[in-house]
Amino acid sequence: MSSISENNKRIAKNTMVLYVRMFVMMFIGFFTARITLNALGVDDYGINNVVGGLVSMFSLLSSSLCSASSRFITFALGKGDFDEQKRTFATTINIHIILAVVVVLAIETVGVWFLNHKLNIPPDRMVAAHWVLQCSVVSFALGLLSVPYNSSIIAHERMSAFAYLTIFDAVCKLIVVGSIYYYGGDKLILFSVLPLLPLVIRQGIYVWYCKRNFEECVYEFRWDKKIFREMFAFSTWNFIGCTAGLMRDQGVNIVINMFTSPAVNAARGIAMHLNSLIGQFTGNFMVSLNPQITKYYAVGDLTHMHKLIYYGTRFSYYLFMFISIPVIFEIEPILTVWLGEVPAHTVLFTRLVLVLSLIDIFSQTLITAQNATGNIRNYQLVVGGLYLLNLPFSYLLLKMGMIPEVTLVVAIVIAIACMIARLCFLRYSIKLRVFDYVLKVVLNGLLVTAISLVAPWLCYHNITAPLWQFFAVCGVSVISSALAIYFIGCNSSERNMVNNYVVKFYHKLLRR
Repeated sequence: MSSISENNKRIAKNTMVLYVRMFVMMFIGFFTARITLNALGVDDYGINNVVGGLVSMFSLLSSSLCSASSRFITFALGKGDFDEQKRTFATTINIHIILAVVVVLAIETVGVWFLNHKLNIPPDRMVAAHWVLQCSVVSFALGLLSVPYNSSIIAHERMSAFAYLTIFDAVCKLIVVGSIYYYGGDKLILFSVLPLLPLVIRQGIYVWYCKRNFEECVYEFRWDKKIFREMFAFSTWNFIGCTAGLMRDQGVNIVINMFTSPAVNAARGIAMHLNSLIGQFTGNFMVSLNPQITKYYAVGDLTHMHKLIYYGTRFSYYLFMFISIPVIFEIEPILTVWLGEVPAHTVLFTRLVLVLSLIDIFSQTLITAQNATGNIRNYQLVVGGLYLLNLPFSYLLLKMGMIPEVTLVVAIVIAIACMIARLCFLRYSIKLRVFDYVLKVVLNGLLVTAISLVAPWLCYHNITAPLWQFFAVCGVSVISSALAIYFIGCNSSERNMVNNYVVKFYHKLLRR
């Protein structure tokens, strides 16, 4: 019981640390996005988005291996086998070195050819596009080599170190953006080159911190065939899922570029950036929660694993919903104040991306749970296969002349199908009760959302003055969402917990 209590305290502490990080990064992120867009211009912003996405297309293998690294390092730590931890870490490092060489060679051949012959880049910006590609390659390689160290920090649940390093990264980004704003030469080239120095520093800190704090993170050449085979099998099947995910995001981004222009890519990039900023509200909680889900599975405690899945999904969904509802209604004035010049298609892109993220949240803990089992072959064949449908369907609909936003409608439909498939697999792999999950998590979340939407929808359609409409919609959204979450979304024990926190906070204020 004390162990469970300590785990809950650790999750809460780590979550708070990550939220401090989040607010700093959100402030910097909102500030830098506008400066970047103004400094680069719509076309260069779109070029950076699509060419950087091209590198992401070649990071499919690395993404699948990243998931494997995190799973196996966390699993070994949960078992408490120190020798296995050392062997796992050493094998992971060796695999990442080999993979970095392979992927870089692939980008320098196939990637360069695709940039020159397939992407819709203005001829006068081709040199700058190549700079973006090459700098993205270097950034990718350095990031790949740091994955085992990053996974170790998260597995040990040292979120304070993780938070400080990402804040450092965000501050460096602010300095970079400020530099390009006043630069008189090619701003896109400078925007590509400058981030490399802080990246090198950050990766060096990752290595230093892990060597100093975790005994198993001292690198030595060890090649464990058993761990390699297990990681290779896991990564191979996870490759399908990673491929599908990147095809949905970066693959579709490239397809949009083929049928439209860099300006549309810029609009989609802004929508994705705003979504990622809001997503930090849930992402921080999930970073704290995921290691615990894997560790509970490692020791065979499915009961508490299920509780974390239910609790984690609901809490994440409510957090994201709470923020996204006023943003969905009032996205136009928000984008205008934030960016000044809002590219066409940005408003609808943003609304649809937020809806997609709400649906995806229902699957986040399910993905972690399935990865924890290590049995992902059939799972990835089905779920990854469904996700891969995003690209051909998007291509066909764009070729038929539909608006670029239709690609997100396709993604939403497929995301729902993937969630259903995940639940079917977890019914057997961890004995998750599908009916309970749908009733207590999915339907509960949708009901809370529907109730929360009524009052702000009425304000949005009945108040004509823009300023009054903005404040009314946001204020009413906060109140209606909070009430719906409290009375509909929370069970009795959770409401009691909220009441206790409110009482404690009230007494603290009185003592002051």
